[in-house]
This record gives sequence, structure tokens and C-alpha cells, in this order.
Amino acid sequence: MLFRWNDWNVEHIVEHGVSPEEAEWVVEHARRPYPQLREKSKWRVVGRGHGGRWLQVVFVLDPEDEDTAYVIHARPLTDREKKRERRRVR
Repeated sequence: MLFRWNDWNVEHIVEHGVSPEEAEWVVEHARRPYPQLREKSKWRVVGRGHGGRWLQVVFVLDPEDEDTAYVIHARPLTDREKKRERRRVR
């Protein structure tokens, strides 16, 4: 999968302490299919970054190229979310 980055989405995820490389890693290594959010065009992925940190990444697919993702949000999971994910992975 390719990723489209611009100043807005890079600055937005960096504010949450996530780098573009770490967000890409989570999306590329996530279990498939990606869980879909209520808005049908948004996809949510939860996984561990290459540093072992649990992250949530939300992205949309480019309507002209469904192999290209535009990350709109990424953040570390809360302790409660991590606990829930650990149970799901077992």
C-alpha cells in the first residue's frame, strides 16, 4: 500500500507522538481486513508499531487509487484500549 502525506496529516499525527513511518508500519502489518468505522469511507487499524507501542491509525483510501491511503489520525492507545487489544490477540 502507498501512503499520501502532506503538511496537515504529518503535523496532526506528530502532535499525538506518532511518526509517519510508525503509522505506515501499523497499517502494513495489521490483521486484514481492516475494521471499518461508521463512516464507510474511513478505516481503523489497531496494532503495534515497530517500537512495540500499541497505536490506532485511521485512514481513507484515495477514491482514484484504492492502493493509496491518506492517514487522517494516529495516536497511542490508552491503557484500557491496550488491555482490550491484548485480550483480542490471544
